[in-house]
Amino acid sequence: MKLKSLSLLVLALALSACGGVDPNSPQGQRQTIFKQMLKVSEDLGGMLRGRVAFKEQRFVQGAAELDQLTRTPWQHFPQVKEEGGESRAKDEVWQRQARFQELARAMEASTAALVTATVARPLQAEALSAPMQRVEDSCKACHEEFRAF
Repeated sequence: MKLKSLSLLVLALALSACGGVDPNSPQGQRQTIFKQMLKVSEDLGGMLRGRVAFKEQRFVQGAAELDQLTRTPWQHFPQVKEEGGESRAKDEVWQRQARFQELARAMEASTAALVTATVARPLQAEALSAPMQRVEDSCKACHEEFRAF
């Protein structure tokens, strides 16, 4: 009986130590989207900087994917900060909603401009560098104001 109780206690402690964010919570959903955005953005930037082979069709698809992803995380920021969980979002996200939304729209505009830049064929990495830089700059601007590092 003692062994069984001890085993259950150890199992309960191990599971509670796992913690983490509920993937179905607003925080979990936006973290998943932001991670996807980062992955796609890194691939695109890598193609333009020579770290990854430049593949025209993959770049076009990636730009479109990034543009779609960019429009989705904002809905997972509730009007009031949720309790619990380890969020990297500063309290200012909820205190300065107008500015946060302004930066979200700027991000959406930068990814839309990147998609537009992929229309001219054949694609030239040099012509895509400035629109991609604007995407990266819009990410950085929001992080600097609203993300706790």
